[in-house]
Amino acid sequence: MEHYPHAWEADVVLRDGGTAHLRPIVPSDAEALARMHESQSPESVYLRFFAPLPKLPKRDLDRFVNVDHHDRVALVMTIGEDIIGVGRYDKISDSVAEVAFNIADAHQGRGVGSILLEHLAAAARESGIRRFTAEVLPQNRSMLKVFQAAGYEVSRGFDDGVVAVNFDIDPTTRSIEVQASREHRAEAKSVRMVLHPTSVVVIGASRKHNSTGNLLIRNITAANFTGRLWVVHPEVDQIAGVQAYPSLAELPGAADLAVIAVPAASATAVVQECAAHGVKAVLVISSGFAETGEAGAELQRQMVSTARAYGMRVVGPNSFGLVNEAEDISLNASLAPFLPASGTLGLFSQSGALGTALLAAAKKRGLGISTFVSAGNRADLSGNDMLQYWEEDPATKTVGLYLESIGNPRKFSRIARRVSRVKPVIVIKSDLTGRELPPGHMVRTSSLAPHALDQVLGQAGVIRADTIHQLFDLAQVFSTQKLPAGRRVGVIGNSAAMSTLLVQRARAQGLHIEVEPVSLHPEVEAETFRTELEAMYAHADVDSVIVTFTPSTGADEREIAAHLAEAAARSQKTTVACFLGIHGVQDELTTYLPDEEGNRRPHTVPSYIGLEDAVWALARATEYSRWRAADHGNFLDIEDLDDKGVRTIIDSTLAEATPGRPVTLDRDRARALLSCYGIEVLPYLTAASVDEALRAAETIGYPVALKAVSTTLRHRMELGGVRLNIDDPDELREDFLAIQDVIRTMVGEEEPLVDIQAMAPPGVPCVIRAGEDPLLGPLLSFSLAGDTTELLGDVQHRVAPLTDRDAVDMIRSVKASPRLFGYRGLPPVNVDPLKNVLERLSVLVERHPQIAELEINPIVATVTDAHLLSVRIEVLPAATRIDSTRRLLG
Repeated sequence: MEHYPHAWEADVVLRDGGTAHLRPIVPSDAEALARMHESQSPESVYLRFFAPLPKLPKRDLDRFVNVDHHDRVALVMTIGEDIIGVGRYDKISDSVAEVAFNIADAHQGRGVGSILLEHLAAAARESGIRRFTAEVLPQNRSMLKVFQAAGYEVSRGFDDGVVAVNFDIDPTTRSIEVQASREHRAEAKSVRMVLHPTSVVVIGASRKHNSTGNLLIRNITAANFTGRLWVVHPEVDQIAGVQAYPSLAELPGAADLAVIAVPAASATAVVQECAAHGVKAVLVISSGFAETGEAGAELQRQMVSTARAYGMRVVGPNSFGLVNEAEDISLNASLAPFLPASGTLGLFSQSGALGTALLAAAKKRGLGISTFVSAGNRADLSGNDMLQYWEEDPATKTVGLYLESIGNPRKFSRIARRVSRVKPVIVIKSDLTGRELPPGHMVRTSSLAPHALDQVLGQAGVIRADTIHQLFDLAQVFSTQKLPAGRRVGVIGNSAAMSTLLVQRARAQGLHIEVEPVSLHPEVEAETFRTELEAMYAHADVDSVIVTFTPSTGADEREIAAHLAEAAARSQKTTVACFLGIHGVQDELTTYLPDEEGNRRPHTVPSYIGLEDAVWALARATEYSRWRAADHGNFLDIEDLDDKGVRTIIDSTLAEATPGRPVTLDRDRARALLSCYGIEVLPYLTAASVDEALRAAETIGYPVALKAVSTTLRHRMELGGVRLNIDDPDELREDFLAIQDVIRTMVGEEEPLVDIQAMAPPGVPCVIRAGEDPLLGPLLSFSLAGDTTELLGDVQHRVAPLTDRDAVDMIRSVKASPRLFGYRGLPPVNVDPLKNVLERLSVLVERHPQIAELEINPIVATVTDAHLLSVRIEVLPAATRIDSTRRLLG
């Protein structure tokens, strides 16, 4: 077996949506590399080697494929057995390397060079290289464009007919934006290839009416798929009325999508055959993979790696299928016995059974869908991919996802935050921390409480739902109504008791009632109801309206529903209704009004079975509308951040430690690391005796604080490990000896050490933590200090990078935050320094994934400033982040 850094290996999506495999070069690549070189045009060879070279000399070929993966690094991109691109660097000084690329002519324009550059830069940074240089012929415009478009600060020089290109490879704001934009376009196109096939082939169907493959064929046919449909079967002429062919080789054309329903053991061979015949994507309905145990998981890995290696995306395995209701596609490649109408709701499910429930609920409520995908074991195509697609899909106005797990939550949060700014994203609540996963789902786990992920998704504007019922309660509002303009709600109905309950519930959900609720007589006439409705809609202090109606001997409920539909449509104010105990008014709740072009468009008022459902849905829609309209702030943009100093401290610490194990920085290095980012810790001196303590106090100046160095007692004032406001030598002598006695008694240290530190002014002690969560990536936490906070879980979490608004929201969102803002007559503290520390730490852990854990405990917020009293930092020997500065599938 050939050895190389496996962490550099990745499956990637190319610009046109196809996939490829990227890995370090190995000696056995010599034949494929020679084959690629010999297939290149003379012009391409000249641009790469600055000379005619129809065949690589053996000496050069050997040198190209034999590298040390440190000073000399080469990455290859492959599709099947073919190399389609090579990127390499050779170290020429401690921090500089010369980089070169060679892209196969047949794959020019697919973004191969850009992806290789990203991955080479990431590998180089791991080896301490900070700058790339390259020599390029002026006519090699495509390569010059790769460097320039990558988002780095590129400088050029021209000498002796060659362009010399130089640039630092540390990520910049622009390079991160470029990478995210390219990732989005590529992954959206890859999903489009899956959902917009012009030809479909079903493999594994039989003539048995109740077989999976037979049902798939019948469903595709019944939906009137607009493309060509074929079946592969070695023995029969047709299945369910569709012509069958003995093999893929005998199809009358190439299939865009293969729907596979063969036994798991045969799936990889079928995928390999699909690759050989130009299939672009596969949908694997078959079960028997990772959900069955390790043997099935290995079959799943083989199948997916084969598909990706040959440029294909995989939906599944163990998938319920997919649906695209677009008129020009009309594809139902699923096991669903029924479908909702065409509409604007995009649905994603990881569970087959819940996929059925989602489609059934949509149909029951009269909600149309644009697309539906069941990911099954989510071995490849994921919720992240679907978000990339739905962001730009004009047919999808609302996104609903049932997620049993998220393989890359940081990426999900990053994409969802962008998508949520243009359309609502609803996620059905599940255990997404990786602790309680269904069979077949393989993710990292997080040590954080489940509510931490709720907060992270809230940061991204994602709306959480506990049940399918709640998801569709929300979808009804978003699919039929404009977003609420504000929190002011008008209430009208024919029951005073119901109006009272509604007002109480609305206020509890954060809605405002500024206009007197209208409670009409239970037997109100339809015309009176209509008049009062119009008056309610006319109020300037009403942003949305909740209407209730109970059965009576007065007006007919259908007439009331018709008046409501018309008044709501004309007003364009967000409206929800609750017709208690009444069924069959849905048709009357829809009216048709002309749009700007004169076309009649339906306008439907969503109606709910229960009052609580209507209020909850309107409240969540209002919160989302406010989030979307809010100023989300700006990312920190300052110049005094010494990343080189941080790297030096981390590297020197690891060099002195046991290889391969996390290391806690000594306190002086921890203080120095924070200082690199403009964050200063109050000075302290450590003493082992009373005389040393007295000298330290004289140096620092009274008043001082004493703190046990022992981690067991360091922040435990109630256990005697901390003494504050020591004003003179006599008091210091007494307190110092007392702390030493406590340490000896409780910890067992023979020569206890005690820190002498300047007293911070009176204020509110807080705790800030930052670091690398295995699941969520760089994460920050904020809370007030103390056992009560820890016991009650009153901690706010956010994923880095933070905007200034994110930092403020973190501080204000802890339940104990009133203590910072004048609680019970206390003077309000200045939270700006807290915000500044959070922002700087956000950048620190974003740029330095080796920081596993950083804890500032406490940071004391005062009326004027904030004072850091203690910091602890643990670093990893190598970065483990899954959503890094290089693109990869997931």
